[in-house]
Amino acid sequence: MAYLRVAGTGDIPAGRGMRIERDGRQLALFNAGGGRFYACGALCPHEDGPLAEGWLESDAVICPWHGFSYDLRTGRCLVDPALGIPVYAVRVSGDAVEVDVP
Repeated sequence: MAYLRVAGTGDIPAGRGMRIERDGRQLALFNAGGGRFYACGALCPHEDGPLAEGWLESDAVICPWHGFSYDLRTGRCLVDPALGIPVYAVRVSGDAVEVDVP
């Protein structure tokens, strides 16, 4: 595992996302509130919509372009089972949000 610090816990308001670029990889990082953070690929596979600009509904992100939703725990698309996004393990260490980037 290679956990990298990608943000501070106060950098993203609860219920919002942020686009992160680390080591040439683009991620979307979400603060689900209650100390829960999720990280996934930055683009919706439907038509490359910016997932970090989407909104959260429970543990899913909704793409702002066409409403495709993805479970942030599994990456599974809740609209089209043929689609999915990469998801990454996240941990909080003090005030740092760290993502396991393969």
